[in-house]
Amino acid sequence: MTEASLAVRPREDPGAAWMRCMRRGAWAEAWQLGDAMLAARGAARDRHAPRHLQAVWDGTPLRGRQVLVRCYHGLGDTIQFIRFIPTLREIAADVVTWVQPALIPLLRTMPGVGRLEPLHDGTPEFAHDVDIEIMELAHALRVTAESLPGDAPYLHPPAANARGDCLAIGLVWAAGEYDPLRAIPLRLLAGLADVPGVSLHILQRGPALQERDAGFGLSSGADDLLALASLMRGLDLVISVDSMPAHLAGALDVPIWLMLRHEADWRWMEGRDTSPWYPSMRLFRQPSPGDWPSVARDVIRSLRALAATGRRRAG
Repeated sequence: MTEASLAVRPREDPGAAWMRCMRRGAWAEAWQLGDAMLAARGAARDRHAPRHLQAVWDGTPLRGRQVLVRCYHGLGDTIQFIRFIPTLREIAADVVTWVQPALIPLLRTMPGVGRLEPLHDGTPEFAHDVDIEIMELAHALRVTAESLPGDAPYLHPPAANARGDCLAIGLVWAAGEYDPLRAIPLRLLAGLADVPGVSLHILQRGPALQERDAGFGLSSGADDLLALASLMRGLDLVISVDSMPAHLAGALDVPIWLMLRHEADWRWMEGRDTSPWYPSMRLFRQPSPGDWPSVARDVIRSLRALAATGRRRAG
């Protein structure tokens, strides 16, 4: 790798350079940029910042250490990055994952997950000599798109049967209120209910449910994540915006069609309609900023084509 390939563009923020590398799949370059940012930051940590904005790892090697993994981001982020825990346990002396309590029953279905402890607002009570936020594990372990661990499915909840004679389709149209640009207006997806041979299961939770007209789909969502995962295992397909249920479907190896805004998060990369994170995922991207109608048309057209084949998901 040349110096030029790693160079930050003139007046480009190092974080922006990191983002650019991740989006185009140059993850090894991104980790080198991350090393430079770690060195510049040193051991300083802003403990007063919101948890999801805190950088935890100081670059200390993890091999042979007692490692505390802090899950400071969203539930979907933890589901996505929990795949690295078995790999970490192979090289560390001990690993404790300090995880959102709502996820613990679900994550216990993952082989090799090890010790899980409920995250709280106080001080961790576990002996450790290095700590790291779970989303920093990819950097610490020098993962590339070609070496992602955790063949799907890597979560194994019991399956609940949601199927009848029709294709069982789960739907989520809004993420959390922290990023309203990820939400697609439900009216644009109304045509999903008109596709012959489809049974529509509403997995959406929260205030966005108010957009739903009575009689639109079956109310199948659950706040209990283990119950939601069990239901998903019985679906033929999940259609979702960038949100926790999308990560859950991918971790369960349930087919997932992900509807993305034009400037999508770095993890979905760019210029592709598949994801190395989840083999069962297909990406539907806005062709221009704000163009959800095009995404909705593509999704409805694709569902009609799928329903016409009558092809069901195995298992």
